[in-house]
Amino acid sequence: MTRSVRRTRRMLQLAGAGAAALMALSACSSSDDSSTTKADPSASGSPKLSGTVTVFAAASLKESFTTLGQEFEKAHPGTKVSFNFGGSDTLAASITSGAPADVFAAASPKTMKIVTDKQDATGTPATFVRNQLEIATLPGNPDKVSSLKDLTKSGLKVVLCDKTVPCGAAAQKALDASKLKLTPVSYEQDVKSALTKVELKEADAAVVYKTDVKAAGDKVEGVEFPESAKAINAYPIALLKNAQNTEAAKAFIELVQSAEGQKVLTGAGFLKP
Repeated sequence: MTRSVRRTRRMLQLAGAGAAALMALSACSSSDDSSTTKADPSASGSPKLSGTVTVFAAASLKESFTTLGQEFEKAHPGTKVSFNFGGSDTLAASITSGAPADVFAAASPKTMKIVTDKQDATGTPATFVRNQLEIATLPGNPDKVSSLKDLTKSGLKVVLCDKTVPCGAAAQKALDASKLKLTPVSYEQDVKSALTKVELKEADAAVVYKTDVKAAGDKVEGVEFPESAKAINAYPIALLKNAQNTEAAKAFIELVQSAEGQKVLTGAGFLKP
């Protein structure tokens, strides 16, 4: 009888120890599951955009891109859009030489090709707007310029963009199509510099973009010419390979291509892509 009691007690002790071990294992497993759930990155959603986005953009985009940059910063607190505006060929050369930039918006496929040929862009550049040339004259058009041919008048001081710059290449294309020869008083490195010559009355006229004439307001007068239809520039935009802020850069490109971005651009005088 005593031996039986001892055996029963021993079995109860073993059963109790097993139950305790199972409870401990269950608690440990529950704890592990809880910590795994907390560490799941997908639970927190997309990361918040922050930091600086550096955008190299054609000079003709200055007004509209500055507006879009402000809208981007407002929509994404903690971000800053830093612009470098200039001649597309100069900007492209800077990028291929290692200048730090996240986005490149060029005024022609040819200048974008400088970057893509060096494999410094990611993906395929997308055309987001187009632009057409216009003649900018002094306010009131005192020289009565009414056509591209009028720019060849003796004594008229005309400024063009350099032929390596998209606005200069487009102007030369229009002149060639009209079989006109024009010797300007100066070639400028970007479209804003050409326009400034007229604004300061250092030139009587300049061949620039419609968007630049519109941005200048009453400082100049615009004269349209039919040959400009044969020299419309497409503007491509691309994410750069060495972008330091890829996610924010992609978001800025999306803004440019969005309905909101297109509204700002067409409002500035750009044509739809």
